[in-house]
Amino acid sequence: MTITQLKYVLAVAEYKNFTVAAEHSFVTQPTLSMQIQKLEEELDVMIFNRKKKPIELTSIGEKIIQQAKLIVDESVRISDIVDQQKGFIGGEFKLGIIPTIMPSLLPIFLKNFLKKYPKVKLIIEELTTEEIIKKLSEGHLDVGIAATPLENEAIKERPIYYEPFVGFVSADHRLFNKPNITEDDLDLDDVLLLEEGHCFTNSVINICKNKNTTDHHQFQLESGSIDTLIKLSKEGLGMTLVPYLHSLDLPETDKQYLKQFSNTVPAREVSVIYHKSQLKMQLIEALKTTIDGVIKGAINFHDVKIISPLHKKPVEI
Repeated sequence: MTITQLKYVLAVAEYKNFTVAAEHSFVTQPTLSMQIQKLEEELDVMIFNRKKKPIELTSIGEKIIQQAKLIVDESVRISDIVDQQKGFIGGEFKLGIIPTIMPSLLPIFLKNFLKKYPKVKLIIEELTTEEIIKKLSEGHLDVGIAATPLENEAIKERPIYYEPFVGFVSADHRLFNKPNITEDDLDLDDVLLLEEGHCFTNSVINICKNKNTTDHHQFQLESGSIDTLIKLSKEGLGMTLVPYLHSLDLPETDKQYLKQFSNTVPAREVSVIYHKSQLKMQLIEALKTTIDGVIKGAINFHDVKIISPLHKKPVEI
């Protein structure tokens, strides 16, 4: 029995297809099949029911997969332990970022990170919070960047910054002529939101005073794009809230619709997140330090009180 054989078994269990598993394992299909067959012969059991389409695990195969995951994960951690002891910052580093953060944050820190840590092979995916948590738990990601708190005992959270929200109000909206807006001005029946369950949506709901919405909108929006909300707002279909970094990238013609919050500014907490068993801490620390070094210059708020809508308490930018 070898670690390689166990990795092949895990790949087939994940993709339920020998050819696809071989492609993701960077070997030929005959090689992968032969190694799995050798393992089955050694154990004198059938791990997969090959007669099913797609391929299914046998009852004993399900138990073998659970143990194989533990063995492969622990074998990977040996390399992580050695790298950490040597202080080596390099190798493959898989990062997931949620869609409402990635477009505005990535250009700010990526070039600096790659220049400072040239031995790191950074693999970046745009994923939902749920997808990031799942992949962290399965070992397919090393770290994520998401809005927190998540309240997941298996996931560690390390806040890196608090990003203020800015109102986006079209010219025919009731709030357009106000120089600034407040939380009391917001009404959920009048605020365009992303799809249900989105972390951005949860933050906005926590900002709004009117929790008992009667859903006065004549349509239901299922979108994951802040830019879509902005376009709808410009069409007079309601106002929306925009994360501060996102507002900086808007065209100059759209910035006339931005409204700052006066005195107390709601903000979302953005954190690096990772599984509690993660050992690539030297890489996670490098990522956090790089973002720390550039974010304060990008988010420049003075003489205002910043409030996290989920924590309901003042925070420091």
